[in-house]
Amino acid sequence: MGQKVNPISNRLGIIRGWDSNWFGGKNYGDKILEDTKIRKYLNARLAKASISRIVIERTLKLITITVHTARPGIIIGKGGQEVDKLKEELKKITDKEVQINIFEVKRPELDAIIVANNIARQLEGRIAFRRAVKMAIASTMRMGAEGIKIQISGRLNGAEMARAEMYKEGRTPLHTFRANIDYAQAEALTKTGLLGIKVWICKGEIYGKPDLSPNFATQDKPQRKGGNFKKRRK
Repeated sequence: MGQKVNPISNRLGIIRGWDSNWFGGKNYGDKILEDTKIRKYLNARLAKASISRIVIERTLKLITITVHTARPGIIIGKGGQEVDKLKEELKKITDKEVQINIFEVKRPELDAIIVANNIARQLEGRIAFRRAVKMAIASTMRMGAEGIKIQISGRLNGAEMARAEMYKEGRTPLHTFRANIDYAQAEALTKTGLLGIKVWICKGEIYGKPDLSPNFATQDKPQRKGGNFKKRRK
């Protein structure tokens, strides 16, 4: 089961909190749709800000949005001008008062979505996929991750037949619920077609009852454990 299910959803309520925190009645579906619109808008509007996670909390008249980003300066802007402009834009979308909290991702090399998006940008810039993957693995392990696994699928190097290649270093125990596994997937639109990227990063193990609030620092540096660089072709 651990190999098939999304590692984040599999750990919800155990070591990971939800990205939407609110209660809904009859208009439950409308709120989900609105959350989706907010996330799509922010990911498109702040594409250069290396966004990791968007957490949405609601009260009767206020929507609080916590944005986890590796580049908070892009969102805040000079003197807070950009974040004020962003609040007004979101207010037009939701017709409610919006509060934006910025949470800095201090070690983006340990964040799966940032790593996946960086690989995707390199592939779109015609960097060799093996080089991009090896650089990502080296930087992640250097920052103290216990393990990382990356899978790239599609017409690799312009091959006629699509295939998938997986690269791994260290340990990524997907069946261990206390293991702090971050997971993300991204797509790269290249000249020869669409390439899919999946990234699993193990940051260590969490014991006891962790704080599941949106500002919970999930990037505490774990102890590094050795592992040989391995390649497996599917």
